[in-house]
Amino acid sequence: MPIRSIGAKLTLWYTSLLTLTFLLLGGMAYGLLAYSLARDMDAALTGVADVMAQKARMGSHDQRPSEIDELFRRFFGFSPLDRQADIYDPRGRRDPGPDGSNLPEIPLSPLAQKNAAQGLPTFETLPSTGRYPVRVLTRPVIKAGTVTNLVRVGMSLENMLKTRRRFLLIMAAMLPLGLLLAGGGGWLLAHRALRPVDRMTRTARQISARELDQRLQETGNDDELDRLAKTLNSMLDRLNATIDQMRQFSADASHELQTPLTILKGEMEVALRSPRSPAEYQHVLQSGLEEIDRINRLVEGLLLLARADAGVLRMDFQPVALNDLLQEVCEQMRTIADDRAIDLQSDSPAPVFIDGDREHLRRLLLNLIDNAIKYTPSGGSVKITLHPDKDGASLAVSDTGIGLSAAEQKQIFNRFHRSTETRARDVKGVGLGLDIVHSIVAAHGGRIHVESTPGQGSTFTVYLPTRPA
Repeated sequence: MPIRSIGAKLTLWYTSLLTLTFLLLGGMAYGLLAYSLARDMDAALTGVADVMAQKARMGSHDQRPSEIDELFRRFFGFSPLDRQADIYDPRGRRDPGPDGSNLPEIPLSPLAQKNAAQGLPTFETLPSTGRYPVRVLTRPVIKAGTVTNLVRVGMSLENMLKTRRRFLLIMAAMLPLGLLLAGGGGWLLAHRALRPVDRMTRTARQISARELDQRLQETGNDDELDRLAKTLNSMLDRLNATIDQMRQFSADASHELQTPLTILKGEMEVALRSPRSPAEYQHVLQSGLEEIDRINRLVEGLLLLARADAGVLRMDFQPVALNDLLQEVCEQMRTIADDRAIDLQSDSPAPVFIDGDREHLRRLLLNLIDNAIKYTPSGGSVKITLHPDKDGASLAVSDTGIGLSAAEQKQIFNRFHRSTETRARDVKGVGLGLDIVHSIVAAHGGRIHVESTPGQGSTFTVYLPTRPA
């Protein structure tokens, strides 16, 4: 059964890592202990052998047991029961003097005799008749360049092996206790560290589309969980703003759709109440077509934005003469501007060509100019300037309208956004025009920004590259 709790997983990983670390460190400590004990034993045997060799070089082969005990206590700190301290002649025959060994005689190995003949000492670990092997040093005594004797010193490895075994037993006893404490501590730490996550989970369960005002609690420690809470709270803020925009859009779109539908229904009902002349029927049908066009423009705008969001907004890039397209759109919009007594001017000093989608660029110009006319009072002016720029074209649409505050400028390209001033003036629209413009500009690899002063007007500047990336 898989482990699903993060706390349990952290505890398991922590305990496993600690176990591996304990085993690695324990193995290293055991190796160092064994090496240190072996080196100390060899050093002590070398010390005993050097003293005995010095006496043998001076002609004293009489090594009394008490002197040998003293030598071992001097270099080992104690006199082991199982030891060997003898002097041999160069042929490997034991000196008939006092026996300093408590072990049965162990014959010289061929390697020790060969090395002794060359004046080299030999360390060997040899089996014995007891339970434990013996560590033996065979050292030649050289006098006047000739090997006169062999000093052989050794002792049982019982103490060293028992020390190593005790170390292993201690480590084996400490391992489960250490793992138990570490596992318990790891579980407590994991539970404590994940407590804020539990709080976030409980709070998140209480958040719904109707209750987006709740936020996750932040600890103020600026740790990973605190940054996660801040990120989620920021996401909730954006989600809340988006849902508010969608609610507002639903209200605005419903209003925008309801008005033409109501007009359509009313005119048709009136037309059906009694017979009408062909001219009156034609007038009703013409009015119905205008309302259907209004609905169609709204639906087309929503469809374009949906495709842009999905990344499937199709563009038919062809060479486009922007100056000619601008003149066409201005002529189309001039009637609307004249009806509102607004002076519409366009300026394109030189031909400007880019690779773009002509129909989408037409929609871009229509939306920008229509917005400028909508928000400019009667008697004002709208000016469009187009000129070649570095590797592209720059288009500026300026008006003398109501303008935008700094806060509104940051949100003007958000979908469904309509300023407070716009709502107060009851300007028709659902807040899709500038979002559509932004999507078309982005699809052409360009950029757009706005400069505005409340009460004085706004300037929207669009930069379009010659060839989109």
